[in-house]
Amino acid sequence: MNRDRILVIGGLSLVGAWLAWSIWDAYRPQPIVLQGQIEAQEYSVSSKVPGRIGELLVRRGDPVEIDQLMFRIDSPEIAAKLEQAEGTEQAAGAAARAAAAGARAQEVEAARDQWQTAKAAEELARKSFDRMDKLFEDGVVAEQRRDEVFAQYQAAQYTERAAYQVYSMALEGARSETIDAAEGQARAASGLVAEVEAAAADTEIRSQYSGEVANVFLRAGELAPQGFPVVTVMDTTDIWAIFQVREDFLARLPKGQRIQLRIPALGDDLHPFTVTYISVMGDFATWRSTSASEGYDLRTFEVEARPVDDIPGARVGMTALLEL
Repeated sequence: MNRDRILVIGGLSLVGAWLAWSIWDAYRPQPIVLQGQIEAQEYSVSSKVPGRIGELLVRRGDPVEIDQLMFRIDSPEIAAKLEQAEGTEQAAGAAARAAAAGARAQEVEAARDQWQTAKAAEELARKSFDRMDKLFEDGVVAEQRRDEVFAQYQAAQYTERAAYQVYSMALEGARSETIDAAEGQARAASGLVAEVEAAAADTEIRSQYSGEVANVFLRAGELAPQGFPVVTVMDTTDIWAIFQVREDFLARLPKGQRIQLRIPALGDDLHPFTVTYISVMGDFATWRSTSASEGYDLRTFEVEARPVDDIPGARVGMTALLEL
């Protein structure tokens, strides 16, 4: 009899304990679970010059490293411009060298000979005038004839001086302003060649980042406009979690706060994150009832948290859970 009473009392005690736990569990504060997702840094790879894609060397899902060749652009226009620029550079360089070198030795010698010839003619005209002037004083020739010989003598003097100036310029060479102008044109032509060569180098597009190819928008043979993204690269090592947090929860997530997130796709382990960003302006509003007769809107703010350590296997779009 005592044994039955003990069993009954024990059963009632278990039922009471279960009822008490059920009531406590039903009315205890439930944890707040915020759901976000994993994001990663994405880069667009494009060409600075328009053209047709000659070769595409990557596909979606391929890993890429920094400076890895991703695609080539065929641009006959750049090749033609480069040839034109190189021709201009050669012509400008030759003109600058010619200006700096001055007249050739043969040109200087020819100018000297012309001067000597004019000098001899001037000497002969002077002697002829001296004889004619003496004959005029003796009354042998008319004044008209004397004046004609004097005019020839003056013309010979002008011719001699002009020939001497030509000879002096040949000796001196080009003016400094002419040399500077020629050298400036040569530098401008060299700059044009460098500009076209830089454009030609940009026809081989290399990755500036390491990561994984997320999308390929164009194929070989298609036209790629200037600046149009041909490939996008996702840096899976630069990830973060984004949450849309109601404003009444923001006090629990200050900037710099260490939090623990669970990524269901990677198991039940908790991963430490740090709150790094809270949007300065609320986004959309969520209506919340405060009593049976009234309520108000609560703004939602974007909160960003970055992992403390690397998380192998984390990918963009995975769910991240935060329990407050």
